[in-house]
Amino acid sequence: MNVQIHTVYLSLGSNKGDRRKNLNLAVEQISNRIGSVVSQSDFFVTEPVGFKSTHLFYNIAIGIETTHTAADILEITQQIEKELGRKRKSVNGVYHDRVIDIDILLYDDCIINTPELQIPHPRMKERRFVLEPLAQIAPTLIIPHETKTIAELLSDIC
Repeated sequence: MNVQIHTVYLSLGSNKGDRRKNLNLAVEQISNRIGSVVSQSDFFVTEPVGFKSTHLFYNIAIGIETTHTAADILEITQQIEKELGRKRKSVNGVYHDRVIDIDILLYDDCIINTPELQIPHPRMKERRFVLEPLAQIAPTLIIPHETKTIAELLSDIC
C-alpha cells in the first residue's frame, strides 16, 4: 500500500491564559493526532487584529507531515481548540479573545474552496502575524497561484 505524506503549514495563536503553554499543548496534540511536527517558529508577540483587546497574542507557525486529508485536519484541529478551552469560533469577521486558534494555511500545493475550508488561507497574505512566523520556517515557500515567496510577501507588508 502506498501512503502519501502531505506537507501542511498551520498558524497558531493564543491571547488568553498562559499563552505559551496553550500553544505548546496545541502543538503536542497536533503531533500526537495529526502528524510529525517538522518545523516550528519562535513565539511572536502581536497585537490583536480585527478587534480591540488588552491581551496581546503569542503566534507561531508549524510545518507538519501527515497522512491525513485537509478535511480530517480541520476536524481534528477544531476538536483540539475545543478541548483546550475555545468557546466559540469567529464568525463573519467578528473576532474575540481566545485560548487557542489553529488555522490551516497550506496543504501541499492544493487549492481547496469549500464552505468549511479555504486553502490557501484566504487572509494569510495580509497578516503579518501569520507571515512572520511562517517566513521563519519556510521563507522560500510559494503559495499556490502566487509568484512571491513567503519572505517576499512579508517584506511587502512591512
